[in-house]
Amino acid sequence: MISRFINLLPRSTGQNILQSLRAAIRRSAAYRFAVLFCIGLAASLVLTLAFDGLALAAESANTPKDSTTRLLETVGLFVGGIIFCIALDRWFSSRSAGSSNTPLAEQARRLKQLKMGYPEGMTNLEVLRTQGLLETRLQPYGLSVTWTSFLSASSLIEALSNGTIDFCGGGGTASIFSQAADHVFVRVAKEKYTAPKGQAILVPEDSPIQTLADLKGKKIAFDKGSSAHYILVRSLAKVGLDFSDIEPVYLTQPEALPLFRRGEIDAWVIWVPYTATQTRSAYPGRSIADLESIFGDKASIEVPTYYYAIPELVRDYPDLLKVILEEVNEAGAWAKRQELEAVQRMAQNHEIDQSIVETLQQRSAERAIIPIDDQSLTALQHQANVFRDLNLIPERVNVQDGTYSLQTKQNWTY
Repeated sequence: MISRFINLLPRSTGQNILQSLRAAIRRSAAYRFAVLFCIGLAASLVLTLAFDGLALAAESANTPKDSTTRLLETVGLFVGGIIFCIALDRWFSSRSAGSSNTPLAEQARRLKQLKMGYPEGMTNLEVLRTQGLLETRLQPYGLSVTWTSFLSASSLIEALSNGTIDFCGGGGTASIFSQAADHVFVRVAKEKYTAPKGQAILVPEDSPIQTLADLKGKKIAFDKGSSAHYILVRSLAKVGLDFSDIEPVYLTQPEALPLFRRGEIDAWVIWVPYTATQTRSAYPGRSIADLESIFGDKASIEVPTYYYAIPELVRDYPDLLKVILEEVNEAGAWAKRQELEAVQRMAQNHEIDQSIVETLQQRSAERAIIPIDDQSLTALQHQANVFRDLNLIPERVNVQDGTYSLQTKQNWTY
């Protein structure tokens, strides 16, 4: 009964407190019995006082009752109070049982544990993890959530394929290489916006390289099969250079960082959190190009961020997948509100253009993630064709294959 009451409280009402209360209530059957006993005792005392009032009125006109009769009445009222509380608890339990037999509850019981993967620096999943939104939402169903970080989207999708994780997010480019390698996964949603400064091409501060054209013949580091790979290809094409005009150095971002610091590579194609954002203001190097300068307002289409799941989650746990995506969307909305508040504070001191504030105001009211549509897949297919033409993948892949891409009109705002 008490558990039912707590579950009816608003989500925003102290999520950590609610979680602790629910855990305490489930701690032992003895506690539950003690609560019922106290309620029963209180009910019987109230009834006893009420009947005593009636008995006193009757005694003024009739013969007083002996002590044995009075004792039996009191015991009877006490037992009646206990029976009443048990019946009330059973009634609430039966109603709770009805809700626990929903498809979501049944799927949660079958899965038992949800394994989440994330790349460091991916805002929506970082917020989802640190705020505990998913754990709070799924805790009433007894489903535990674990989190594992990975260096790249490629390693995340590989982990999906071998069953190490159930759900993750990352760049769309990695899914092309993973599909070409016959990894098992499904694209289930995408982020609506890509940060225009979220990826960049850096060169050392004292480098003579000033423009993209100056990259000819230079050693450029990037993570093979990542969005950085595609950004470099498109950047070179933008100034009439071929991929063969540069010397590629295939390194993960943590591997490339010390080489970049020592000047052993000429340029580095990077993504957050390595770009010179506010949190990386002291980071070495300067940007000669970013998503905005390379793709303009098409950055969100050309360099998308997708969410991926194992096929079993899509096929056998659809209600659970819906909850995951709802909470990802909630995390994204929270992050956008925080970003908007920070920018508004800067705007008050005239440190930022008002148009940027207006753009963020518009986006903060929109959904953070959206279903995968034909436009998204067409752009991703173009990427796949580019990589095949460069012989970077062994054969052409069809990203619109329903085995790899889930297209739905689902709205994950609730």
